[in-house]
Amino acid sequence: MKYKAILFDLDGTLLPMDNDEFTRGYFGLLSAHLAPRGYQPKEFIGAMWKGVAAMITNDGSCLNGDRFWSVFSGLMGEHVYDDIPFFDDFYRNEFHSAVAFCQPTPLAVAAVEQAREKAGKVVLATNPFFPLVAVEARLSWTGIKTEDFDLVTHYGNSRYCKPSPEYYIEIAKELSVEPRECLMIGNNAKEDVRAAQMAGMDAFLLTDCLICDGELPDCPQGSFEGLLEFLKRL
Repeated sequence: MKYKAILFDLDGTLLPMDNDEFTRGYFGLLSAHLAPRGYQPKEFIGAMWKGVAAMITNDGSCLNGDRFWSVFSGLMGEHVYDDIPFFDDFYRNEFHSAVAFCQPTPLAVAAVEQAREKAGKVVLATNPFFPLVAVEARLSWTGIKTEDFDLVTHYGNSRYCKPSPEYYIEIAKELSVEPRECLMIGNNAKEDVRAAQMAGMDAFLLTDCLICDGELPDCPQGSFEGLLEFLKRL
């Protein structure tokens, strides 16, 4: 099938990683960066997770970023808004140390190049929990730039999160394409595949860093090498 848009997940897909290991390492680095600002790690990390949970359940009435900071400030105090530059500084600097918790592969560049040859639009459909500066940092570890995509989702331009099908529907609307004209590629059976299928998209399940509870979904699937062959045949 000729797709008008091909979407890629980032964490565990274009950027291979063990998600739990990365999250522990990332929070450790962020907590250390913010400790001089008076943030206590246990309280801080708990508030961060509650902010993430609020984004996951966002109903589309506001941007994910606004939802996060509303919940986070409610738990930590209004002063957190003054500290946003310190968060951004972390993502521009110390956050790059978190590449140690990932396994970047040159096949990511090849996959995006293949997708560009096969579809008019290519999207970085990473779960929009992070600000753009954090997405740019993680993406740089793959050798790919945000400019290589027609759309990059982040918490400043998205109103839904995976596994909501509305996240994918919102992307299709932004691209002015129908969901059935899109292919989603990701390593998470629930968030990347089933949610995209519920929105009306086709999907490919990348199995190198597979996340799957229960049965595998009904879709093409395979390793990074298999993905490149799949894209070549489109």
